[in-house]
Amino acid sequence: MKLKTSVIIRLIVCVALLLVVLGIGSLADGFGFSDLIDAIRDVRWVKVLVLFAMIFGVIAFTTLLEIILKLFEPNSHRARSVLSIFSSLIKYVSAIVILCWGLTILGVNVSTIVASVGIIALIIGFSAESLIADVVTGTFMLFENQYNVGDIVEVGGFRGTVTNIGIRTTSITDMGGNVKIVNNSAMTNILNRSNMTSRSVSDIAVPYGTDLEKLEAGIPKLMTDILAAHPDVMKAEPRYLGVQELADSAVVLRFVVDVEEKDIYSGARILNHDLLLGFRRLGVECPFPQMDVHFDKPQA
Repeated sequence: MKLKTSVIIRLIVCVALLLVVLGIGSLADGFGFSDLIDAIRDVRWVKVLVLFAMIFGVIAFTTLLEIILKLFEPNSHRARSVLSIFSSLIKYVSAIVILCWGLTILGVNVSTIVASVGIIALIIGFSAESLIADVVTGTFMLFENQYNVGDIVEVGGFRGTVTNIGIRTTSITDMGGNVKIVNNSAMTNILNRSNMTSRSVSDIAVPYGTDLEKLEAGIPKLMTDILAAHPDVMKAEPRYLGVQELADSAVVLRFVVDVEEKDIYSGARILNHDLLLGFRRLGVECPFPQMDVHFDKPQA
């Protein structure tokens, strides 16, 4: 989890505003302006100052917690998911604390309000059914370990890396940097591609005139050389599966290699590159499209 500059700026601003508010309050008491203080108390400005001090204090505290959480960069996807959800939970809790504590500072009996709006809360509960579904679904997904931050998933045809899991939503970023935000209740039929070994596929075409048996005799050494050159991407030696297609202008050979899901495209590109150069060293060039044209001889 990278620490953003905006988070640090937010913390500094909140602390500065907190000190300003506390300074105003302490100066008013320190200089003994009794008449002024009485007037201020009549309009409850002291409570307003306390309210602002509480708000800035809570925001500063939650921002500090967010900074502390972002300092941890666990390798485990599970741990990163827990930190992501906890960070999201802190924001919701801080908002609730500010609301309830603020009403209490202003002299409002929060418990009485909660008890008296039971029917309204019930109505809001029904209207916020999707919100509740998102929260409950997100909780169950966390406990069931369906996916975690850093996993590559496919949802509704959108494939990307899970970059954030919140109380309500999940953020998925694809290879182009596009971010899709999905409500947790809509995270259905998930294909977690990080839970399985992926395969990069390479189809290489050779001319029909190629001595296939001679070429196949040199393929095992070529596969060993390719793995030795890319052990960071390939989890095992590439495999030759045989003739995939008898195309119009070439014989298509198929090769596969086991890779991690994040390397599925780079693995295919590497395999294409090394097979092309390897075939050239074996005396085989990839063909170009061609067409045989036959002309009838004119009759005498």
